[in-house]
Amino acid sequence: MPPLLPFVVASFLPGACLALACLLGGPWPIAAVLVITVVVFFLDKLPVCPAPSDQSGHRLSEALGAAHFILLGLTVWAMGTDLAMLDKGLIVVAAGLYFGQVSNSNAHELIHRADRWAFRLGAACYASILFGHHTSAHRLVHHVHAATMADPATARLGEGFWAYLARAWIGGCRDGLYAERKRHGGARLPRPYLFYGLASAVSVVVAYALAGGAGVFGLILVGAYAQIQLMLSDYVQHYGLMRRSLSNGQLEPMGPAHSWNAPHWYSAAMMLNAPRHSAHHARPATAFPRLELDAETMPILPHSLPVMAVLALVPPVWRRIMDRRAERWTGAAVQGRITPAPA
Repeated sequence: MPPLLPFVVASFLPGACLALACLLGGPWPIAAVLVITVVVFFLDKLPVCPAPSDQSGHRLSEALGAAHFILLGLTVWAMGTDLAMLDKGLIVVAAGLYFGQVSNSNAHELIHRADRWAFRLGAACYASILFGHHTSAHRLVHHVHAATMADPATARLGEGFWAYLARAWIGGCRDGLYAERKRHGGARLPRPYLFYGLASAVSVVVAYALAGGAGVFGLILVGAYAQIQLMLSDYVQHYGLMRRSLSNGQLEPMGPAHSWNAPHWYSAAMMLNAPRHSAHHARPATAFPRLELDAETMPILPHSLPVMAVLALVPPVWRRIMDRRAERWTGAAVQGRITPAPA
């Protein structure tokens, strides 16, 4: 099997079903939801263990980046058609899942690329769903302060998702702006944030042109749902794992024990190996097919990332499953049984 084939199939299939749902209605809206939920759940059960590949996957990322805008346009356009309200509701759910899980993972890949145009494509993807500031917050705040109290995207042990959601969204926007101001000589509105605002405004204008007020409302709903999906990923992948303070007053380097990971093959392929999160933090510029997984040094989630995201929506259930696991990993690090990777 060609090494990139699982990534191609898993990432494009839900987008294809979403497009057919928008264009044809009928059975396709429910199919679009099922293919990114139930189908993923059962395919993850297959005993498939793909090895890392030396390929870059750059062309796949760029194709998915272009597909993002086509699918977003179709989703918004469908809100102004005569499709049944149930079908429109299913399309919003399928689109929110797609943009929050597949397209978010791809935009994340693009903003870590050294290529200027790839980076801009990823930033535009985020801005189009009204979440442009994530581009700055992720690179300049999260990757610097992950697994510390200074990172809004790191969930504290015992913190429920709904409390985390508001804190992390506001903190990411604020801290990303502060970081960009430092990079741009103290400008009150640095150029990246100006771009995020203008690109988001263009997205709203295009939505209105395609489907009027219904299109704008649909864009807001899809954007909000996609953002919740994205923040669920951050919440799950960093819950309760904090870096220790060393004897010299410095924090230990970010290591493999500071992110949660999932080995489930199909959801990983759909999300471009985003569940291999420790390897990404160790080498942020590494292309997604090259990310590795080591269950001996990396915390492993008990279920796939999408399943854990659903469980996180119910904080008492989440805490019952995850708190002891997080405490075990934190305790192991304190006792020196885990050696953090070098900075």
